This record gives sequence, C-alpha cells and structure tokens, in this order.
Amino acid sequence: MKFIATDVTDSAARLAEMVTRQQGKPGFAIDSYFYRSHVTYQTELEQIVYKSWIYAGHISQIPNHGDYFLFELGEDSIIVSRDDIGEVQVMHNICRHRGSRVCEEKSGNRKTYVCPYHGWVYNTDGSLMTARDMDLLEGFSCDDYGLKQVRFEVFQGMIFINLDDEAGDFRGPLEKLNTVLGAYDLANARVADARIYRVDANWKLCLENYLECYHCATSHRAYARGHTLKELDHKVRPLNEAMWARAEKVTGIKGITAGFYDYYDAASAFGACAYHSRYALYEGYQTGSEDGKPVAPLMGHMQGFDGGAGDFQLGPLTFMLNYPDHCVLYRFIPRGITSTDMEIVWFVNGDAEAGVDYDRDKLTWLWHRTSQEDEAIIVRNSEGVNSHFFEPGPYHPEFEAMSMKFISWYLDALGRGAVSGSE
Repeated sequence: MKFIATDVTDSAARLAEMVTRQQGKPGFAIDSYFYRSHVTYQTELEQIVYKSWIYAGHISQIPNHGDYFLFELGEDSIIVSRDDIGEVQVMHNICRHRGSRVCEEKSGNRKTYVCPYHGWVYNTDGSLMTARDMDLLEGFSCDDYGLKQVRFEVFQGMIFINLDDEAGDFRGPLEKLNTVLGAYDLANARVADARIYRVDANWKLCLENYLECYHCATSHRAYARGHTLKELDHKVRPLNEAMWARAEKVTGIKGITAGFYDYYDAASAFGACAYHSRYALYEGYQTGSEDGKPVAPLMGHMQGFDGGAGDFQLGPLTFMLNYPDHCVLYRFIPRGITSTDMEIVWFVNGDAEAGVDYDRDKLTWLWHRTSQEDEAIIVRNSEGVNSHFFEPGPYHPEFEAMSMKFISWYLDALGRGAVSGSE
C-alpha cells in the first residue's frame, strides 16, 4: 500500500471550493487534491460508493441452503447468502449488540451466524434467534435486532447491492439489457476463475484507466492486436459496420447490436448505469485470447462467432466484456485512499468443464496479462498525480470521452456531499 501525507487543514469547505474550481475546467483531468484528500475519500464513500449499484457476486457462489460469501466494500463487510428456505439474503456483517463481525471466513456454509464476542445467534435470513440473558432487559425483543438488511437485485444470475435504503430502481435499467445480455445466459453460466488485483492507487485512477483506450496501443500490445477500440472511430467504422451487418445472422440473437447509453448523468437514477455497445474485433480474431481463436464453448444462446464483442456497464463500478465463448467482468472497489481492489471474473457456459472444454490458463491469459499491465501503469500514474507539482492536462476528446462523463458525474455528486457537509 502507498501512503501519502494527511493534510490536517483539509475540510468540507475546502472540498466544496475545489469541486467548484474543477467544474470551471471542463475537459481537463482533475487536481491531485481529489486523489489525496481524506475528506474527499470519506465523502466519496458516503455520497457515491454507498449510493451506487454494485456487483457483489454470482448466484452460483451460493447454490445450497446456508451457503454464503462475504463482499468487502470500503471498510465494510457484507454477507451474501442463501437462507434455510433457499432465498437470497444480503446483510451487513455487523452484530446488532456491540458491532462485532459475525462472520470471518470469506465463504462457506452456515446453519447460523454466531457473534464470537457475546454469543448472539442469528438465523441464515439475518433474524436474531437468541441473545443470551437479554430477557433481563425490559422490553427487549429479538424481532427488533436482526442483522441489518441490504437492498439487492438478482439479474441474470448476477447479484447487485446498494447500501442506500432510498436508492433508485435498478431493475428497470437492467431490463433494457435483457436481450443483449441474455444472449450469454449468465444465470446458468459457470465462474471459471476470479482474481483480485490489489492496486496501490486511488479507485478513480483505476476506473479512469478502464474507461479509456487512449493507452491501449502503447500499454496493451496483446490486447491491441485484436481489439479495434485502440483506434479512432472513423478508422475502424468499416469493420464495425460489417460486423453489425452479420451479427444477428451469425449469433442467432435478434437485437444483439442494440446500443444503450444510460450511464452516469444519463442514468435513470443515481448509480444505476446501464450501457451496451457492440464493437468489432480485427479480422482473424474471433474472441479475446492470445491468438484470437476460441478458448471455450459458445456461451448461452450464441450460435456463432461474428467477430464482435459486447461492451457493458452495470452500475458505476462494474463492467463486462462479453465474447461469444466467454465473458469477462471487471469491478473496482475502493479499499482506502490509495488502495483499490480490481476484481476480474471469467464466465464460461454452464455445461463447460475445466480441463475438458476449456483450459483455464488459455481462457484467462489475455485479461490476466492486461490487468497486470494496467496495475503497473496505474501505480505509475498514481505516483505522478500525487506529486505536489502535478498540473492536470486536457482529456482526449474522443478516446477519453467516457472519462470526462464520469468526472462530470463524479464532481456533481461530490459537490452535493461537500455542500451538505459544510452546512
């Protein structure tokens, strides 16, 4: 982990001032203050991260009654489980007595959750079963002290959570992606691999890096050989148009090229981004692999390789790149001012068997390599922007257009939090 000096003079008033100043410089990268400030980070968690819809995991991680896994977000721990009657439950991992974690192992199977501190026992649905000797407290009822519930949506096998009880609807935006995402039948998919890359950098640097491909040609040579996003739109438009023309016939999915752009400021509710576009791979590349050749059986309802890939955004911090034979999910989770968990999940068709239908190393080769390259350039970027002498430069108007949309949305949200905090 990288450590930076804490500015003891930082305040909500200063944050509000810096937001206003930055909003007066549209099209430019943000000041180093936003990567270094502890006031900014706390406001981000409260006003952005905890109010956004975020991918927590896949339904296949909890196939049986009593199964659970933990999802860590910022400084918090969330239990995602299947209760005794088979229903999905999402709960804060915090005992309602004195706040101890009631679950420590990252995943497993439980008949109950028992607080190791004072022995309060919770059912798998989060309700409080027993609280030892608390009957001595007049008016105490177990019904009043179950584990706090978290809002969630299960969509095509993916579990999304939001820590804000008043969060806007996410089901509606997700339903817009029903056809294009449903082509891969993720509800019945298999998680072939999942890896967390702990990056010593602020979460925004990781996210901004993902949102642009200006760096792809220079930093990701293997990726750039097969993916047209490394080029300006007009240079690869003929490839895209040819792919769009054949995509429905080859894949067998009507509407597979439909685009949806409800993200950041254009989202129907705060933190409820829903985005899809389909772009072409270069000639000779059928999928995202070392040589462009298939690495797994076709996903879900896909019937062939059209030379394209589906690009998705599901909330502000979750993204997918879906090839006809496998899907790759990216999620960015803040873990501190200078620490981010970049998690990558590889999905294959539910009937595919490791070692028979796919080789895990070949399946993960491209995006594992690309993620390692990203980690190196993001850390180097972090070291530069945290310098007291960093002066932000302009974004590229096309390559970094999504980064600019994110920053505009981010500053608006941060500004609302800064104003309320300074009152």
